[in-house]
Amino acid sequence: MTDGRAAAQPLTARALGRALLARQHLLARTGREAAEVVGHLVGLQAQAAPDPPYLGLLSRIEGFRAEDLSSLLEGRGAVRIALQRGTIHLVTAADCLALRPLFQPVLDRWIRSSYAKRLPDLDLAGPVAQALAPLAERARALVEQEPRTFQQLGALLAADHPASEPAALAQAARCALPLVQVPPRGLWGRSGPAAHTTAEHWLGRPLDDTPSIEGLVLRYLAAFGPATAADVQKWSGLSRLGPVLTGLADRLVRLRDDRGRTLWDLPDAPRPDEAEPAPVRLLAPFDNLLLSHADRTRVLPEAHRPRVMTVNGIVLGTVLVDGVVAGTWRTEQGAVRVTPFAPLSRSAAAGIEEEAGRVLAFSGAPDGAVLVDPAG
Repeated sequence: MTDGRAAAQPLTARALGRALLARQHLLARTGREAAEVVGHLVGLQAQAAPDPPYLGLLSRIEGFRAEDLSSLLEGRGAVRIALQRGTIHLVTAADCLALRPLFQPVLDRWIRSSYAKRLPDLDLAGPVAQALAPLAERARALVEQEPRTFQQLGALLAADHPASEPAALAQAARCALPLVQVPPRGLWGRSGPAAHTTAEHWLGRPLDDTPSIEGLVLRYLAAFGPATAADVQKWSGLSRLGPVLTGLADRLVRLRDDRGRTLWDLPDAPRPDEAEPAPVRLLAPFDNLLLSHADRTRVLPEAHRPRVMTVNGIVLGTVLVDGVVAGTWRTEQGAVRVTPFAPLSRSAAAGIEEEAGRVLAFSGAPDGAVLVDPAG
């Protein structure tokens, strides 16, 4: 069905969860290359360096090795840059250039709401690009001369803006310019300070001058659908995407959930039966599986959300059992510690043991312990 007519059978939260897991390669790991998977997922959230993107791919790619992603970063096939929701994502080089212009409104809104009072000599009441143009020109010259940390960049910019805070000036440069974090930042086992240069300088190519919001929405559905307009907006940080979906109606199917809400999807995207088995998986901290819908209950029961997402913005590593979050996990001194929210079945405990063993082997501690806390 491709004409946008509503389907008769509503989708339950469980059915939506199975569709999401299938598209995320969490029902069955994929053999695709790391670059392909990063592209399909439209990036991995990566503000915590370096582990989450690596662990995110480990849960999705069969035989994934740390060097598969590190080599992409070192070879400039992938970069770390602020995109969705204004947060750092690891994306392919092509997506960096194509997507960064689309997220400019998110960054403009963020700099106004969070930093305007700390930038008194910049007039942010009007167009942000105009207000930041002189600063952007100076910042570009500085970071293209050599990669700079925000501390270094802010101190250098302060000479021309003495009334503003150096840290806020660095964030204004982040808003005005497509700043990527250069290696060794984000490399497994090495990492380093977050030093920045422009995407154009690092990749040797300009940003896309004809970015497609329609293309972005279609790619979101391929990786995260079926979804409401509110879901796409939550994932991206952008607003007024309802009309974009309506404009794509002849390329989409219109579905309903069991609460009567309209969901949009690609006609041929996987929508498994809700009885499809879902294996245990250990999701990385900050995994976009949990951050990309206005209604997360397809995989994260609302009662568990406060135990996963802390008041200071940390999103813990989580345990999926039968397709939903059933606990948290972390590494500690050569071990994996799991905290289940309810007693585990024998099969769930075996699945956790297997997945935790995979994490330990990946981390160089194949003989490490798997520690399971009492449920509660």
